[in-house]
Amino acid sequence: MAKRWTEHELLIAMNVYCRLPFGKLDQRTPLIVRVAEKMGRTPSSLSMKLCNFASFDPALQARGVKGLPGASRADRAMWDAFHENWNEMSNKSEIAFDQLMEKDASPSDKQISVPTGDSETTATLKVRRHQQFFRNTVLASYEQRCALSLIAVPALLNASHIIPWSVSEQRRTDPTNGICLNALYDRAFDRGLITFDTDLRLIISRLLKAGEIPEFQRVNFKAIEGTALHLPHRFAPDPKALEHHREHIFSD
Repeated sequence: MAKRWTEHELLIAMNVYCRLPFGKLDQRTPLIVRVAEKMGRTPSSLSMKLCNFASFDPALQARGVKGLPGASRADRAMWDAFHENWNEMSNKSEIAFDQLMEKDASPSDKQISVPTGDSETTATLKVRRHQQFFRNTVLASYEQRCALSLIAVPALLNASHIIPWSVSEQRRTDPTNGICLNALYDRAFDRGLITFDTDLRLIISRLLKAGEIPEFQRVNFKAIEGTALHLPHRFAPDPKALEHHREHIFSD
């Protein structure tokens, strides 16, 4: 008889699902092999569980991708728990993952910019876990590529919040509130100099197009206006979040 999956194991499995691009859910993926070994399971069983989660993913369903048909009620409950409270579940899953892998619970400061505020250690670690989960999930969803330039160098990529961190606590770790952008476009998006229309095409602020502009600015902004956003395999940008960005952050 197959070993029953515990809620704690499902929590870790969902974290792994969010860390990996859809095309990397194979049992031969190194992360799946390492996590399965730590869990005392086979890579095949963990891979199948991740594919079960994929069967609930509407973005994948819209692309005609189907997960395995054996998803359980417990799998659905875990999927729903994340979507109902990304902040709580991302924090729990990051802790569980780090404990399983025997990693330091505090991610590297080199990869994470922590908003200023509460200096207490517990609060700081929670913020870092939120940031780490959000980055991992958004970059994995876009397969480590900028959604505009297709640059595929992780060190140059950011997980950009559509509704800013400071504006909506509820959306801080929600991957549908994120877009993978390179550092230049991330800063422009954050400062309201670019946005996307209802067809997910790039809109450039007049501030970037007015007067005589440097060639670099012309090539990287004005010349690409109207470019369609390259959609992720999952967790596509929330249209309501993008509407908020156009109305409250973008400088026309």
